[in-house]
Amino acid sequence: MARRPPPEKKNQLIYTQQHLANERTYLAWIRTGISIVGVGFLATSLHFTMGSTRNQFVDVFTIALGIFACLFGLIIIFTSTQNYKKKRQQIINETFYPSNMHITLISSMLAVVIVMVIIYFFMIM
Repeated sequence: MARRPPPEKKNQLIYTQQHLANERTYLAWIRTGISIVGVGFLATSLHFTMGSTRNQFVDVFTIALGIFACLFGLIIIFTSTQNYKKKRQQIINETFYPSNMHITLISSMLAVVIVMVIIYFFMIM
């Protein structure tokens, strides 16, 4: 498949709505990443400030949950930045390719975080 030459800069005004939508989507992903990091900090800090009985396995699991959530938030931020740049270039080149891998990665990691939180709640009961 032959690539088209990039359109002239003045024609990019036609695609203003697409660029703005791409930016809004990027900012939503950034907020999501920050929220996931907050969940990790919240779970860890609540665990160590509220419980009076200590179980070493639960403590280690809680720390792992917090670290995983922080790493997951960073992954969301980095992959969303790459996805934003790719979509920006696709808008400029007047092409579009859906981002299946980005969505699959984020969804599967979010499922892992949710399962870890559920396991944590069963362990503290």
